[in-house]
Amino acid sequence: MSSSTVPVMPVSASTAPADAAPADPVPPADPGPSGTPTAAGQRAIDAARLRVAVLRLSRRLRKHDLAGLTPSQLSTLSCVGKTGPVRLGDLAAAERIAPSTLTRLVNVLEDRGYLVRKPAPEDARAYLVTLTDSGSDVLARIRDEATSMLTDILMTLTPDQMAALEDALPALEQLAGSG
Repeated sequence: MSSSTVPVMPVSASTAPADAAPADPVPPADPGPSGTPTAAGQRAIDAARLRVAVLRLSRRLRKHDLAGLTPSQLSTLSCVGKTGPVRLGDLAAAERIAPSTLTRLVNVLEDRGYLVRKPAPEDARAYLVTLTDSGSDVLARIRDEATSMLTDILMTLTPDQMAALEDALPALEQLAGSG
C-alpha cells in the first residue's frame, strides 16, 4: 500500500467509482484493541484522490460572490462570528497567521463595517474584535448562497451516491475538525 492510501471498511459497488473493481462481499472487519479495524476485509482509500475532490468542491463553493472579501478576510470574519468577541492575539492564533497580517485583515474588515474593535474590559492594553450587525448579515448571506449552491450540486447525485455521502458525513466532519 502506498503512503497516500489509507485502509477503510468495504464500500458497496453502488458507491464505488464506475472504473473501480467491484468490492468483495467481505463482512466488516472486527475492530482491533485500539479500535482500528484489522486488515481483513479492508479496502484502501486514496488520500490524494480524496484531497483533490475536497479541494475542488471547496473551490466550487467559493466561486460565488463573497461580498468582495478575500478567502482570508472571510475566514477571519467567520472566526469572529463563531467565537464572539475575541482578542487580536487569540484571533491570530486561531487563524494561524502572524499578528501583523491579522491586523491588516481586521483593518479592512473594520473599514467595511463588518468588525469593530473595543477595549478589553479586563486589560486596558488589549482590544476585543466583535462582529457588527453588518458583518453578521454578510456572513449569513454568504453561508446561504454557499448552502444553496451545494444543494444544487447535491441534486446531481444518484440516490445511492446521496446515501453514501450521508453515511460518510460523520467521518468528513471528524476530518474537518467539526465533529
